[in-house]
Amino acid sequence: MEFPLNAPNIPSLMFACARRWAQKPMLHHNVQGRFVSISWDDFARKTAACARFFQALPIAPGARVVMVGENRPEFLMAEVALMAIGAVPVPTYTTNAIGDHAHILRDSGAVIAIASNPGLAGRLREAAMQAAPIEQMIVLNNPGADEIALVPAFDDSRPPDDIIAVAALIPADRLACLIYTSGTSGPARGVMLPHKSILSNIAGVADVITALNLKDELYLSFLPASHSFEHTVGQFLFPAVGIEIAYSTGIEHLAENMQTLRPTVMTVVPRILEVIRARILGQVARGGAVQQRLFRYAIESSLRRLDGQATVTDRLLHPVMDRLVLQKIRARFGGRLRILVSGGARLPPELGRFYLAVGFTLLQGYGQTEAGPVISVHVPPHIRAETVGPPLLGVDVRIAPDGEILVRGDLVMQGYWNRPEATAAALKDGWLYTGDVGVIDPDGQLRITDRKKDVIVLSGGENVSPAHVEGVLMAEPEILQAVVMGEGAANLSALIVPAQDMGEREIDLAVKRANERLSSVERIRRHKMVEAFTIENGLLTPTQKIRRALVIEKYKEG
Repeated sequence: MEFPLNAPNIPSLMFACARRWAQKPMLHHNVQGRFVSISWDDFARKTAACARFFQALPIAPGARVVMVGENRPEFLMAEVALMAIGAVPVPTYTTNAIGDHAHILRDSGAVIAIASNPGLAGRLREAAMQAAPIEQMIVLNNPGADEIALVPAFDDSRPPDDIIAVAALIPADRLACLIYTSGTSGPARGVMLPHKSILSNIAGVADVITALNLKDELYLSFLPASHSFEHTVGQFLFPAVGIEIAYSTGIEHLAENMQTLRPTVMTVVPRILEVIRARILGQVARGGAVQQRLFRYAIESSLRRLDGQATVTDRLLHPVMDRLVLQKIRARFGGRLRILVSGGARLPPELGRFYLAVGFTLLQGYGQTEAGPVISVHVPPHIRAETVGPPLLGVDVRIAPDGEILVRGDLVMQGYWNRPEATAAALKDGWLYTGDVGVIDPDGQLRITDRKKDVIVLSGGENVSPAHVEGVLMAEPEILQAVVMGEGAANLSALIVPAQDMGEREIDLAVKRANERLSSVERIRRHKMVEAFTIENGLLTPTQKIRRALVIEKYKEG
C-alpha cells in the first residue's frame, strides 16, 4: 500500500493525506450518544483554522504547550496545528496528580496550557502554583473569565493552503513534541522527538502494512494519546496508511464501544489482554464440565495448528470448534476484529499464544518513548509470541556485550529536555542505549528478556529475569498481578494480587503449578497476597505498567 511519506514533517504529512483522501472519513467520535464522522478535508480545514487562531494569540515557534485532555478530534487538530506553526506540544495524562503536572510545567518551562474541560484546567492552575504561572489557559468548552475558549478556533472554513505553506518550511530534524515518560522509577523525563522520529516509525512499517493487506479498516482508540505508543501509532501512523480512527468514550465503556463500532484493529497493553483473558477463563470455570472440555480442546488444538502439529482430528474438528468456542470469544471484541497490536510492556508468550489461538493476528511490538517509540514489530505471517519481531525498516539494532539492546536510526530522540547528563548516558556515538536486555534470534527477530536494571542477582550469583517469572505466574488464571523480589537473597519471593474471589488455597496451588514450569533458581519459595496495584494507589503508571520499585519499597518489611 502506498502512502504519502515524502513529507518533511508531521503536519505536512497529515495535510498530504487530506489532499489524497479529501472526502474519506478520517475520524469518528461520540456526539450526544451517537458516533459521527469527520472527513479528511474537514480535518485539514479545522486544523488550519486552529493554527491561525494560535498564531493570533500569539503562540510563538518553539513555545511549549501542555495539553491535557481525553482522546478527541479537537485535541489531535490542536496538536497538529501547534506543530504546523513550530510550537511544541507537550501531551500529558488526565490522570496525573497535581505534583506530576507541576513537575512537567516546571521542567518543560511551559506557560501555555490547553485543557479539555474546566476541571482539568483547575488542576493545571493548582499545579502551576508549584511552578510558574500559566499565562494563557485555553479550554475546549466553558472557559472561565481569564481563560480562552478553543471551540471557536475551528470555525474558520477557509482552505488550509496558507498553513500548509507555513508547515512546509519546518525541517524534519526540528523538535516536534515533548513526550514525558510515565516514570516507573524517578521523575518523568521529557523526551525530545523530532518530526523525523515519528516519520521514521511510519516509513518503517511499510512491509507490515503490505503483509496485512489492509482494506476498509477501523481502529478503536482508547489508550491515552499522551503515551508515546498511542501518540505515534494511533494519531499519525494508522491515519497515514488509510485506517479510520474511532475514539472510545472511555476505557470504562470499552466493551460497549467494541460492540457498537465493531473495530477491525486495536492496540492494547498486555495488562488489558490479561484482564480480558482472566474474565474469559473465569466464565469458563463457572460453566459445566462439557463447556470446559470444549474450551480446552479448542484452544489446545488451535495452538497445535499454529505450531504445525495439528492432528487429523484437529483439522477435521477445527471449523466446529471455531463456531462453538473461538467465534464466541472473538464476538467479545465486536466480531470484526482481526488485528491486535500489543505494545507498551512485555507480553508474556503464554498470553500472546492464547490470542493467536483464538484467531487474531496479534502483532507484538517493542519500543521506547526515546525511539519514536516503535523499534520492532512482527511481520505476518512470521509471528512468534516469544519475540517482538524484527527491527523496522531503516532501523539498526545490535546487542552490547552485556546484553543491552542498542538502537540507531532517524527514530532516535534528540535527547532529554534540559538533562544533558541523562542524554549523554542514553546516547553514545549515535546509538540509543535502551536499558533493555535481549537477543536477536537467527531469523532476525528480537527477543526481550528483561530490563537491565530489573535483573535480580541472588546471593549465589545467579541472574534471574523477574519479567519471565512474573509472566509465568500471571499465566495462572487465579493470579491477577505479580511482582517478584529477591535481590541479594538466597531465593525468590513474590507479591501476588489474586483474581476476583481467589483465596489463599487457590493462590498456593497456582504458585505450585507455576513453579513446575520454572527452573530451580526461578522458583518462588515464599509469596504474599497483597492489594491490587492501581493508578489510584500510585503502583501503576497511566499505561498500566507496574512501578516495581515502589511496590517493593512498600512491602519490603513484609
